[in-house]
Amino acid sequence: MYCGSCQRDNNLARQLIEMGHDVTLVPLYTPTLTDEENVSEDRIFFGGISIYLQEKSALFRKTPRFLDKLWDSSAVIKAATSGSIQTSPENLGALTVSTLRGAEGNLRKEFDKFLEWAVSQPRPDVIALPYTLLIALAKPLRQTLGRPIVCALQGEDLFLEGLQEPWRSQSLKLIREQTQFVDLFLPISEFYERLMSVYLDIPHDRMEVLPLGIAFDGYRLKDKLIDGPLKVGYFSRIAPEKGLHVLAEAMRLVKRESPRVVMQAAGYMAAEQRDYLKECHKFSEFEYLGVMDREQKQRFLESQDVICVPGPYADPKGTYALEALAAGTPFVQARHGVFTEIAEKTGGGLLAESTDPEEIAATLLTLAKNRELVRSLGLAGADGVRREYSLERSAKRAEEIYLRVAHGVGVNR
Repeated sequence: MYCGSCQRDNNLARQLIEMGHDVTLVPLYTPTLTDEENVSEDRIFFGGISIYLQEKSALFRKTPRFLDKLWDSSAVIKAATSGSIQTSPENLGALTVSTLRGAEGNLRKEFDKFLEWAVSQPRPDVIALPYTLLIALAKPLRQTLGRPIVCALQGEDLFLEGLQEPWRSQSLKLIREQTQFVDLFLPISEFYERLMSVYLDIPHDRMEVLPLGIAFDGYRLKDKLIDGPLKVGYFSRIAPEKGLHVLAEAMRLVKRESPRVVMQAAGYMAAEQRDYLKECHKFSEFEYLGVMDREQKQRFLESQDVICVPGPYADPKGTYALEALAAGTPFVQARHGVFTEIAEKTGGGLLAESTDPEEIAATLLTLAKNRELVRSLGLAGADGVRREYSLERSAKRAEEIYLRVAHGVGVNR
């Protein structure tokens, strides 16, 4: 539920399968969460309940595997995660370090189970890890299967920076020590390549950008009306790092000059963020529409005049901006993270100079006062996102990289 990597990886795997490749997508921790066709395996490794129990008690590190299957089932894990389990990184420091210690940590049984399964499967040409939080799998998989390893970089710095000490420093040290076992790192954007090269001390010649791609089926381009209230939408997780409070305060400022502006918000909300949502409502009146499936999301994005998710975190993905552009809806974001390159490549957004509510409000007012600009940005963005960020384009880039890595071409280690 934390980062949306599962949706990106599922879509990429699905497209590669459609292109004729044999892809096995293996869920870890919880079942894969996606609003499109799920192509992942039914079996879950490193089940969230199992690793929690093994981290907390040595007893569960020795339980027979037939017992582990009881709480590793998809039904049990889904039931557990549908309640009030907290996923905030500040509560997961010790477990993160245990995972990064691999077979030398408290989760050795889980590593052993996974490696035994991997050996029983057809040997892959390339093994792809979704982020460096699972880098402890790189060395044993390389030793066991003798195949090259690639590792995506797609937002783990947010989680790592949320860890308390000493877990944060220990986690970073463990990741940096194990980068040597990865053949190539694949950051999700040009921005993230620059950031993570410094953050994890990875040379640029060991990185290649594999941009995000989205599927456009189901999106309908709707021309934006030049009359009526400006409709401002927020579509992302309800969390401080995504900036709902910033947008709510900015809307309060916007309404002082342009009362005919309305706001709606939608997206996943963890149980621990309910009080945060209440605080956001104190800044400005808006409607929270909850979690949406794919069709509901598309209709929501089509119905808005502009999408704004002004989080202080420098997002390396910007999925919500791309999805908004697919519906012909422009975005307003701060000039940081991936949004500068998305705006430059698609022409579908305006950038505020910072995430200060006054800066966001001023940028939104530009659109409130110039509805023709809303329309032109939406049309340009719809064309640009299809040109630069299609799932097909991303999968072709992945295919080219994976084939080179499989044959040891252009890999510096």
